[in-house]
Amino acid sequence: MKKNDDDDVRLMLAYLCIATEAEASLERRVQILDRFSLSDAQIAKVCGVVVQSVRNARANVRKRRR
Repeated sequence: MKKNDDDDVRLMLAYLCIATEAEASLERRVQILDRFSLSDAQIAKVCGVVVQSVRNARANVRKRRR
């Protein structure tokens, strides 16, 4: 498999993991997808949002942990 193919497979698996979380918040979906070590851009692609939304969701999660 090529590197690009590996990325495609990871993105597909990531999408499948959140497919059942359709009504979950973006913060929750980002928490789930962080387990795949995806970049912000990849998570944004899977969730159908812009990169800044992913960054904001991560920041919100960090604020809640404190």
